[in-house]
Amino acid sequence: MSSGTRCPVCAEPWVSPRLLPCLHSLCAPCLRRLGPLGEPGRAAAPRSVLCPVCDAEVALPPGGVGQLTPDYLALSRGGAAAAGCDLCADGAAVRRCLTCGADLCLFCCQAHRRQKKTASHAVMELENTKDCSQAEKPLFCPSHPTERLRLFCEQCDQPVCRDCVVDRHRQHTYDFTGNVIHRHGDALRELLKSTQQRMGTLEGVLSQMDDMGSALRGRTEAVATEICLFASGYVKAIEEHRDRLLKQLEDLKVQKENLLHLRKAQLQQLLLDMRTGVEFTERLLTSGSDLEILITKGVVANRLAKLNSIAYNTHPSMDDGIQFSPQERAGQCHGYELFGAILNKVVDPARCTLHGEDLHSARQNQLAGFTLLCSDTTGERMGRGGEAVQVTIIHKDKRDCAVKPKVCDNGDGTYHVSYSPEEPGLYAVCVYVKGQHVKGSPFTLMVKNKFREHQGVFHCCTFCSSGGQKAARCACGGTMPGGYQGCGHGHKGHPGCPHWSCCGQVKESSECLGGPPSDTSQRSLLRTVAL
Repeated sequence: MSSGTRCPVCAEPWVSPRLLPCLHSLCAPCLRRLGPLGEPGRAAAPRSVLCPVCDAEVALPPGGVGQLTPDYLALSRGGAAAAGCDLCADGAAVRRCLTCGADLCLFCCQAHRRQKKTASHAVMELENTKDCSQAEKPLFCPSHPTERLRLFCEQCDQPVCRDCVVDRHRQHTYDFTGNVIHRHGDALRELLKSTQQRMGTLEGVLSQMDDMGSALRGRTEAVATEICLFASGYVKAIEEHRDRLLKQLEDLKVQKENLLHLRKAQLQQLLLDMRTGVEFTERLLTSGSDLEILITKGVVANRLAKLNSIAYNTHPSMDDGIQFSPQERAGQCHGYELFGAILNKVVDPARCTLHGEDLHSARQNQLAGFTLLCSDTTGERMGRGGEAVQVTIIHKDKRDCAVKPKVCDNGDGTYHVSYSPEEPGLYAVCVYVKGQHVKGSPFTLMVKNKFREHQGVFHCCTFCSSGGQKAARCACGGTMPGGYQGCGHGHKGHPGCPHWSCCGQVKESSECLGGPPSDTSQRSLLRTVAL
């Protein structure tokens, strides 16, 4: 429903305003210019259009724009400037006859007062009638323009005139508008009340949503502040960590440089001493007499021998092994977990050691292994992985027989080497770190035959385990009088303690040492086992 005096599309005074189902009014010419779904320039009559005000899709009646409900209220609010004279239809209406209900221009108003029939009618300025009820002005039937709308067709639910009742609404139930307005008005007021209640509910929901939006914005600002504080604190912690790392790096550089200078100075002094000794000895041998050589020989020999006995490394032990590991945990700073550490330890293969029970012995077709512990030049454990470790296991008698070991980096400076030899015998094991042998490498590995399980029973004697059967035997070789072929307590050949019937071993958790039994002994031993 329009609340203005002009059409919202053309912005001109109302011309036959029509009310859309969405309760927005448009001029009839503007509605006709709308194409389907509001597309301009479509000549065909649309069945639905988009309301230019609310963008709602509204369906048009079968008869098109002409059958839409006229918006008389928009016309009444349009004012005198928007209405024409009801008598001459040429001039602009400036006054209204309250008796006839007609809008009159200035000329027709004067004529209205000169006529005898209308001279007594009350005429009021149109500006003063804007706030009066629309019911005071008669509305005429669109189909019969000379007839006023005084009746209401209940079946068609619309106002009609007398000619309509006689014509198209002949068989319909109708009544005067004054008689039905209360009932329809009350129903409309009930709908209005229900709608107003729903409006109140929606306004409450929207108010809650506004409150939620305000709370959301407030919470977002608070979280943004927390993020900024966290980020600034983290940046501060990282900057402090950076400064510590740089200082640590500088101290490490100074330490290594000082050590390097010290060792260099020692070697330079040793070189100077050797050069002095060499020059003196050469001068003595070339310029000294035999007696002079013999007199000073002892001192010179002692000096040169002492210089030659001083040990020095032909490969400087100093190195530039300084690395930065971004993934290394560096503890916490101001409550923030930090990463990144300087690694200055360099692995020394000569200080890496081997450990494990399976270092020198293993069983055929059984998984075995040992551990490599890496240390630096000072003998301190590395504490991190990533070193190049290589292991070879080769049979000493069968060069084409090699075991393929598996090296697992534990990430803490230790490496587990696992292997499973298929052939018994002696193997040469070599363990390399950075291409150099570690301490104890190479070494010999003894691979024994596959562990033989016991085929008999671990018993106190054959007599007890077989239930007194004479034919049951035992590998211990003991017998009993009376034709018993197996051992018995206190009799000849009994070892005096529990033992295995298959090989005579007295240790329960041991390897079977018995050879392949004969058929007869096999049946007897199996019989004992079964018993």
